[in-house]
Amino acid sequence: MFLSLAVAGGLAATPAVASADSRADIPQSHPSWASPTAKVADAASSSTVDFRVYLNLRDQSGAEAAAQAVSDPQSRTYRQYLTPDQVRDRFAPSDQTVSAVRNWLTSSGFRIGQVPANRAYVEAKGSTDQVQRAFAVTLGKYAVKGQTLRAADKNLSVPASLAGAVLGVVGVDQATNLFKPNHTDGADTPAAKQDKAAGPATAPPSTGFRNSGPCSAYYGEKVDSTDPAYQGKQLPYAPCGYTPAQLRSAYGLDQAAKLGADGKGTTIAIVDAFASPTIYADASEYAKRNDPAHPLTKAQFSQHIFPANPDQEPPDQCDASGWYGEETLDVEAAHGLAPGADILYVGGADCQDLSLDTALNYVVAGHKADIISNSYGDTGEDIPADEVKAFNQISVQAALEGIGVYFSSGDNGDEVARLGEPSADFSASAPWVTAVGGTSLAVGKDGKRQFETGWETGKSTLTDGAYDPAFPGTFNGGAGGGTSRLFEQPFYQKGIVPDALSTKNQTGGAKGRVVPDISAVADPNTGFLVGQTQTFPDGAYYDQYRIGGTSLASPVFAGVMAVADNLDHVHHGFINPALYQLTSHTSAIKDVQHVDGAVQRVDFANGVDASEGLLTSARVLDYPNLTIHTTKGYDDVTGLGAPDGLAFLLLV
Repeated sequence: MFLSLAVAGGLAATPAVASADSRADIPQSHPSWASPTAKVADAASSSTVDFRVYLNLRDQSGAEAAAQAVSDPQSRTYRQYLTPDQVRDRFAPSDQTVSAVRNWLTSSGFRIGQVPANRAYVEAKGSTDQVQRAFAVTLGKYAVKGQTLRAADKNLSVPASLAGAVLGVVGVDQATNLFKPNHTDGADTPAAKQDKAAGPATAPPSTGFRNSGPCSAYYGEKVDSTDPAYQGKQLPYAPCGYTPAQLRSAYGLDQAAKLGADGKGTTIAIVDAFASPTIYADASEYAKRNDPAHPLTKAQFSQHIFPANPDQEPPDQCDASGWYGEETLDVEAAHGLAPGADILYVGGADCQDLSLDTALNYVVAGHKADIISNSYGDTGEDIPADEVKAFNQISVQAALEGIGVYFSSGDNGDEVARLGEPSADFSASAPWVTAVGGTSLAVGKDGKRQFETGWETGKSTLTDGAYDPAFPGTFNGGAGGGTSRLFEQPFYQKGIVPDALSTKNQTGGAKGRVVPDISAVADPNTGFLVGQTQTFPDGAYYDQYRIGGTSLASPVFAGVMAVADNLDHVHHGFINPALYQLTSHTSAIKDVQHVDGAVQRVDFANGVDASEGLLTSARVLDYPNLTIHTTKGYDDVTGLGAPDGLAFLLLV
């Protein structure tokens, strides 16, 4: 963890320390997980390493102050956003700085790649041996969270003359391989993964999954009257998957549509890894079947795909087809909530180094979109400082340009089950993004919201006529949340987030950034119907199933904000200051509180048909046995709450 990096509002560019041989360490560039006891092998000396040397802004504190000013409703320069050219001219590294870094990399034998328009980094490529000599480290392979990832044995270093120029280096270690999509179908059987021997160019569609019946068209439509009662109650069957029209109605977007606002004039960028070869066909077929009045036209949809690198060493882990499902969910949910918005999909290059920061920077450097939805994250915050600082710099520029950056808060609840201690997830915990938490949503026959509570699921499986374990079951996934150990409390949370939350995981009276900021539907047991080409026993073809996760909540809320842009005739940019100042004490945000409830869920044992039997379980809503809880007011499961129709769209 990087407590020494925490500053109010974000991360400071920590000065490097020059050593006696005229080199300077890049502080905390060695991942904490790359310990001697975790090392399993040396890195192959001839393997190719692609990396990016990120450069310091000329005025980091000035950039953050300007980003706050254009985002703060109390500022005289509120919404006076900068263009990408203005950001570059005021804050970007100089041409001389770029040249100095390029020259050093070239002299070290590296091939130079891209320098983006905002001069955020210099891209380079070379062998393991070249990297070890240039940065004065030894590269090895380390076991971490079920993966084997490359990392250095100590902090990277650069010539002392470049100490003031270099912010960090991303790609020498493979920490971004720890980022995973935050979606889940909530099935009793683990999701099938792509064959790890298959590269992204040959990845087949993901293994097929279908809902089993019975399930409900809306919440409470069907009640299980044949199985034993759970806690003395016959439970309603889980919804089959909400349609776009149901979610637009539940969140009041149908009212905005009557006023002519459906997201038109706003571009939503979806950032993920890889690229589904069937994405447009799937998304257009989905709209045709489930929302025929709102087709996804070719004019609305575009893609920018970073090509896979043929020089990369074979990946240790690869789940391209899993990312295909993430992309499909994100595109269909964003279009479903804001059918008039344009959708830009930006796909990172590969799973060896997901290059998600490169994809994000592409959108920001050229202001390719007004809203960016990101549905992935780390398990916790154990990401090297290089990646954290680089990401922070990109998100600050997004705020300067009036681009709203949304991140799902995670699907592992408080992370205690995985990490042994509570933790928020990065990148949602970063101060310059909007962290979107998750809810369980009951949409009635009339399309209205019956109730909404925090998404934390307890599962009790029905076996031989009895539920095991008894209420509230075992934790089966839920919205991420909690207090960051990386980031201090940002300006917009002061005086609003309770001290009882902001002081968690802190020492000496410090206060931390608390996640999430806002929330939307995520529970796969009250989830979204999605359509995707999948691989079934009888072939690969399009089919539909219910899905959830905060991967759903992020594009849903991005769609809400696109409609708000359209209705209010303004791009809202970094929305957190307005969320906390303008809506935290009004009816514009629905305060999400605990609701006692559960649904009955029936799944195919094999995921596709009844040939191997059915699995029945009770799914408890808002499972109580975590360190994060849904409460009255701001809480660390749902944040401020959920958007509440026109009142939210007009006030925010």
